[in-house]
Amino acid sequence: MQPEPEHAPVFDGHNDLPWALRQDFGYDVAAATLESGQPRLHTDIPRLRAGGVGAQFWSVFVPSTLSPAESVVATLEQVDCVRRIVAAHPGTFELAISAAQVRDAVGRGKIASLMGAEGGHSIDGSLGVLRMLAELGVRYMTLTHNDDLPWATSATGAAMDRGEDPGLSAFGREVVAEMNRIGMLVDLSHVSPQTMLDALDTTDRPVIFSHSSARAVCGHPRNVPDHVLERLPANGGVLMVTFVPKFVSEACREHALAIRDRRRELGLPIGFHDVAPEEEPAAAAEFAAWFSANPAPEATIDDVVRHLEHAREVVGPGHLGLGGDFDGTTDLPRGMDGVAGYAPLLAALAERGWSREDLDALCFGNALRVLEAAEVPAG
Repeated sequence: MQPEPEHAPVFDGHNDLPWALRQDFGYDVAAATLESGQPRLHTDIPRLRAGGVGAQFWSVFVPSTLSPAESVVATLEQVDCVRRIVAAHPGTFELAISAAQVRDAVGRGKIASLMGAEGGHSIDGSLGVLRMLAELGVRYMTLTHNDDLPWATSATGAAMDRGEDPGLSAFGREVVAEMNRIGMLVDLSHVSPQTMLDALDTTDRPVIFSHSSARAVCGHPRNVPDHVLERLPANGGVLMVTFVPKFVSEACREHALAIRDRRRELGLPIGFHDVAPEEEPAAAAEFAAWFSANPAPEATIDDVVRHLEHAREVVGPGHLGLGGDFDGTTDLPRGMDGVAGYAPLLAALAERGWSREDLDALCFGNALRVLEAAEVPAG
């Protein structure tokens, strides 16, 4: 007999496998050999099983540097990619759009596969496009990605660089209200503090942060300040803590800033997700020499634990989840072998006294609850 697992299946909030398949495999799902293991990726079927993943929000991400029309097309291609991943591996994955479908798929040993759009640029300012993404099964939308929109301020956009934070416009509030109406979760990862607050003031459903950590532990602007976290219990929402080194470790954050500054000085591209132009060889060589002399520090699983423990103090165990951002980052904390890395993280939490009830809520129960709370009643 198999031993009983020490926690519920993991319901992860954000995985960028579809974009990694576009970048590294030209959307050739078969070539990625997910069934037998793929060392070029953080995600494959053996490691999903080893990590205890039972449900996954696959990000149908496109960079916010694309033109509006290109963004809509590329998002549809990402939706198609998720559907083709599922179709290619029917014994492992099953599409799901509701909490009931997630429960059913997990109960039959499948990995329930949901979709989340990462950035409101994917709708090109159109509520009609938003509604059609929902019809295609997209269950959340992150209001921004790395850049500002005319209707929402990003945590890392030009407005914040200028010291401004206008938050949501009137149309941005319309977007949130329409997402509530059609049953799509509002995701506040990537957005500025004022956008977070404006969305919380507007929504009548729980929100999520699909892949963010705690600003009080690491000062990266992608993380969530405590004064925002404190509003999650009343809203019913969930912070899905992420594992990106520069979001969880101050040393990694500072090193990432130094990398950005040095690459800018050398005229080299800095966007991880962007399709980069060919680099000038002399500048690339100079950066390589700089990096060799200034190696990146490592984040650890203990860094992630610190974020989870701080957030639990602020919001309680009923408002926490996991959003690894696997295949959306180049580096991972030491000891995390891609999506198999949930296992050592959860073991570390158990060693620190997290109860089975708290671990079950973190892994699965809280995410399932907010998914169900966002659903529109039939009829």
